[in-house]
Amino acid sequence: MAEKGVPEMQGALQRLGVSLLHVYFRFRRGMTLGVRAACFDEEGRIFLVRHTYVPGWYMPGGGVERNETAFDALEKELREEGNLELVEPPVLFHAYFNTRISRRDHVLFYRALVRQTAPRLPDREIAECGFFRLDDLPDGLTRATLDRLAELSGERPPSHYW
Repeated sequence: MAEKGVPEMQGALQRLGVSLLHVYFRFRRGMTLGVRAACFDEEGRIFLVRHTYVPGWYMPGGGVERNETAFDALEKELREEGNLELVEPPVLFHAYFNTRISRRDHVLFYRALVRQTAPRLPDREIAECGFFRLDDLPDGLTRATLDRLAELSGERPPSHYW
């Protein structure tokens, strides 16, 4: 089966041309990519974080760095923001265009089953965090957090905008 199909790259000249196009795209059509997850524990509670530098409660997440996969970025952010580890592979729920940040930001939003390996103590980035029952959420959830919860519950279809 490996012999079938057309090779994606044929020769040094083609590789050079594609590399130059990607340099052009970086400046002309560049975008940023983030990951965020609705993290549930085995009791069905959702994990939320409150940062020190912005108001409101959020679902954990962050940016995808150069040479990092979206999955690796998600694992890293869950570990950093909540000492969370995935119990099973996360499920991509939807991809969003995040015009609240810039005209070139996109967010991959996952649903994940997690466990906390140790309590996450406050520091310079995280003011507080924890698991909450869906019928007893903290005050001050961000609009995006409320929107994503409504979409996850089926209360409304996913928007294409964060």
